[in-house]
Amino acid sequence: MKVDVLTLFPEMFSGVFGTSILGKAQDKGIVSLKPVNFRDYAGNKHGTVDDTPYGGGGGMVLKPDPIFRAVEDLLSVQPANAPAPRIILMCPQGESFSQRKAEELAKEEHLIFICGHYEGYDERIREHLVTDELSIGDYVLTGGELPAMVVIDSVVRLLPGVLGNETSAISDSFSTGLLEYPHYTRPVEFRGWKVPDILLSGHHANVADWRRKEALRRTWLRRPDLLEHIELTPKDRKWLQEIQAEQGE
Repeated sequence: MKVDVLTLFPEMFSGVFGTSILGKAQDKGIVSLKPVNFRDYAGNKHGTVDDTPYGGGGGMVLKPDPIFRAVEDLLSVQPANAPAPRIILMCPQGESFSQRKAEELAKEEHLIFICGHYEGYDERIREHLVTDELSIGDYVLTGGELPAMVVIDSVVRLLPGVLGNETSAISDSFSTGLLEYPHYTRPVEFRGWKVPDILLSGHHANVADWRRKEALRRTWLRRPDLLEHIELTPKDRKWLQEIQAEQGE
């Protein structure tokens, strides 16, 4: 996968792209991560990328020309038969980012992220350039760099060969529609708190059932809204009834 990030602050990405899972993914040749300073495409000696909004109002708005130029330059070096990239605008007005969206984007060959600053973007960027608008939550940050890092990390870890254990991403919270079940490791007893006996039994089917039920329990207690969007089996529904009875409801 190739990932390009249009930003006014490319230095923000050096640590994130060069360490941990993302750094290892690049070392393995699984992904190419490149920040691009779109100020280099301003087309004027002052490197101006923003201007005051028509109609008045506070703040500055990012001009369309530098961003269009930057994207077009990236596309100019693409092979003629390469699939069109997804061009993603990070903004508070976008679709709420989710694990499902991460799984969708992980199937792409080329992603281009646009990170804004100031008051916002010229609307023609939204209308005529981007394919997706994404938000990581209902709050405002100083720019799109941190949200882009979040999305990129979430997507890249799903690529084959990135994680040491290929089953890790499959069982993560939200990948199955449920929150993840509890985990335990050595020692068996810590300060009087013991690992559940079933996890020590070696009975794989019973362990799998326990994990599914505990994932249902955790989801019902913490994020019951998620249960509305997944298809529950008869066994799931039976376990939910037991969980609700255990909780006194």
